[in-house]
Amino acid sequence: MKKTLSITALIFGSLLAAGSALAHDDTYLDTQKAPHSGQLRMAGIYHFELVVDRTRPEATEKPVSVYLTDHAGQKISTSGATGSVTLLSGKARTTIMLSPDGDNLLKGSGKYASTADLKAIVSIMPAGQAAAQARFTPLHSAPEMHSDHAQ
Repeated sequence: MKKTLSITALIFGSLLAAGSALAHDDTYLDTQKAPHSGQLRMAGIYHFELVVDRTRPEATEKPVSVYLTDHAGQKISTSGATGSVTLLSGKARTTIMLSPDGDNLLKGSGKYASTADLKAIVSIMPAGQAAAQARFTPLHSAPEMHSDHAQ
């Protein structure tokens, strides 16, 4: 009986873990409305939301914000955290240092172009925790989700 319960618990746990992993891939996260209209990515035990300036395509000094939450969307304090965002657009590369700026926000600014090919690598080390990293395509349009199509 104990062996059956152990096997059942193991199978159930594996199914839950597999479902969680699939639920948080980039494709899934691109379908979610981010709280600050940025792009969401999973980074270890965190979700990062990257918000870049979309108003001007030319390379000028612009802000960058990264919000930290857990997988349930609860704010993670950025007090004492350090981080950086490396932005790649064409052949241009810019690294922006991030500083805590309230609750779950890290901010910085730097010169970058807001073009469709913009890519970003966000690295954050919360106080007393291991560093986490995520890759973004912040100006990439998320696929439209339609639930009204006939099947």
